[in-house]
Amino acid sequence: MTRFGRFDFLLALVLSLMIPALSAFQAPVSADVVSAEDMLRVKRTYYADISPDGRWIAYTLSVPRCAKEKAGGAYSELYLVSTKTGEILPFITGKVNVGSPRFSPDGKKIGFTMRRGEKAKTQVWMIPVDGGESVQVTTSKTGAGSFRWLPDGSGIAWLEMEEKPEVEKTLDDKGYGFIYYEENLRNRELYTGKFGECEKVKGKKVTEGIHVVGFVLSPDGKYAAIATCPKNLIDHRYMFRKIHILDLETGRTRRLTDNPGKLGGFAFSPDGKKLAYVAALTQADHALSQAYVIDVAGKEAINLTPEDFRGHINWVGWENNGTVCTLAGEGAWNTLSTVKAKGGGRKVILDGKKAGIVFNAPHFTKDFKHFAFVGASPDIPGDIFYWKKGGRELERLTTFNPWIAERELGRQEVVRYKARDGLEIEGILVYPVGYEEGKQYPLIMTVHGGPEAHYRNIWLGSYFHPAQVLAGKGYAVFYPNYRASTGYGVEFAAQGYMDAAGKEFDDVADGIDFLVDEGIADGSRVGLGGGSYGGFAAAWFAGYYTGKVRAVCMFVGISDLVSKRGTTDIPYEELYVHSGKKLDADWDQWEFSLKRSPIYWAHQSRSAVLIIGGAADTRVHPSQSLEFHRRLKMNDHPAVRLVQYPGEGHGNRKQPGRIDVLYRHIEWYDWYVRDRNPLEGPMPPLLIHGSYGLDLEEEKEEEGKE
Repeated sequence: MTRFGRFDFLLALVLSLMIPALSAFQAPVSADVVSAEDMLRVKRTYYADISPDGRWIAYTLSVPRCAKEKAGGAYSELYLVSTKTGEILPFITGKVNVGSPRFSPDGKKIGFTMRRGEKAKTQVWMIPVDGGESVQVTTSKTGAGSFRWLPDGSGIAWLEMEEKPEVEKTLDDKGYGFIYYEENLRNRELYTGKFGECEKVKGKKVTEGIHVVGFVLSPDGKYAAIATCPKNLIDHRYMFRKIHILDLETGRTRRLTDNPGKLGGFAFSPDGKKLAYVAALTQADHALSQAYVIDVAGKEAINLTPEDFRGHINWVGWENNGTVCTLAGEGAWNTLSTVKAKGGGRKVILDGKKAGIVFNAPHFTKDFKHFAFVGASPDIPGDIFYWKKGGRELERLTTFNPWIAERELGRQEVVRYKARDGLEIEGILVYPVGYEEGKQYPLIMTVHGGPEAHYRNIWLGSYFHPAQVLAGKGYAVFYPNYRASTGYGVEFAAQGYMDAAGKEFDDVADGIDFLVDEGIADGSRVGLGGGSYGGFAAAWFAGYYTGKVRAVCMFVGISDLVSKRGTTDIPYEELYVHSGKKLDADWDQWEFSLKRSPIYWAHQSRSAVLIIGGAADTRVHPSQSLEFHRRLKMNDHPAVRLVQYPGEGHGNRKQPGRIDVLYRHIEWYDWYVRDRNPLEGPMPPLLIHGSYGLDLEEEKEEEGKE
């Protein structure tokens, strides 16, 4: 049984004759540095839950698919690790997709989500901690989503999507499955159920006619706090989410919060009388930044965040009935703090900078003594850490990527520089492996998206952010937290409001100048890349700042602010937290949007431009890439290439697209930045099949045997 048909065999034969292997033009890579192949096998965890007695941590492990497997996302396996001995127990492994493991209230079972079978829907499953087979708990026709145990352990609550009406199913079958844009939407509804025969639950729907985004249950199990929005649209989930209190018996709801903008997670106090939540400060605040507490009875919320706080709070929990716990990004690190629910000064109980670890939101025992974290550092992509409150250090329990210790890494550090107006900007610098002071190196600037995001001092390694791969090839790599980034307070973040491609991208340009002036970077060999808003930066530098960069890589990026408004799936988010004004009869706003669009400056581009992105992107429509490519080509640009990935959205989920982006953009930098090939000469080979891990010669031999 062969993978390719005869047409594929002929195509492979033609390609093998036409296209040289990537190794023909790549410089040799030392065996002791991080390679692109290494980047494709990084394992990491994103979620961990601790048992009620603090003895075990359940976690999921993300395992990338290899190139020869069927296209798809990474697998996700389930494990337990002992906080006492470090013993690791595999529970569900292999080609599976396990999500959100949660211990039962008595700690004897673990619930999790999983889809078993090609056409199966995701369901909630359960497995005993002391061993045994997993059991499917729900039988949702549309698939079960987020779930939680009932406080007494007798059942679960979960979310699932409404079924499509029968008339729509019939029309679909007959070829009338038309797309009614942003209409005939279906809600996600909340269900509860008690365990019955064979541990199955029979769901009772407790919401009707509202779209539920997330929920938590009160400690007594009588109520739920639910986050709802008017419609099942991502823009509504971003901008119009409110918290309601739902009576689980009667189904009655009442609105609790009147937050003006974005809303994050929330948690009941242990006695159920108060709710802590994370939200934006104002409608124009582009990210979660504040911690609030409100009485469930319905009084006005109290903001626990100091006015001058230079950070962004993104998670809340409770130590006890009178004390709230918060997680905040503060520059390149983060902190875990406590603050009284009635307000007052905060107490930092865990400082990521001192620990040398950037950690995600914790899961902890009811007594607030035992904590499970997912942590990362410059040489740790994501491992499980345990912390006992009061302890000085986080205890690392797993090492998912032991091979990293065998590689020589580029030194990584937090650096600061002054922007042209004197404001201090922070970023992460990864030095080339074997760095010699006084020697200038080719530089790659990597610009984050959002811009409501920021780089932290962690392993900066992914298919589009391969810092250590580039460092191993002799590049300096810089990750600036430019103006409008999170992690530096609301005032710093707001400086990008109504100023797209203004001071924020000037900060990036000033970062290039800083590294050149410091003697680290060679100003004649600079590349710049980014995704989404970072892709906007790449396109901007290709034209407006073309004198500073030899090559750019624009990934799912913006090129035209006017048409972007009309094609994105987050128009209200764009209006309220970015542009601030509608496009109407006021020509000034149209003119501003045009002049802050990369297409306006495309005619002066003298940088090699690689444009890549998903063909099914709804956030930044693929037409943004098409427009920029066409504008460059019609201005006789000699070095522009557009590659799109079928079925991929705002970022590549499947391994073929990830593999291609990784090799293709590194190849682009090598060709134009490191090796300084002229723009007017030939571009790098179009097809790079030699790097996909597919042995086409082997495929041909198998075809011949057939």
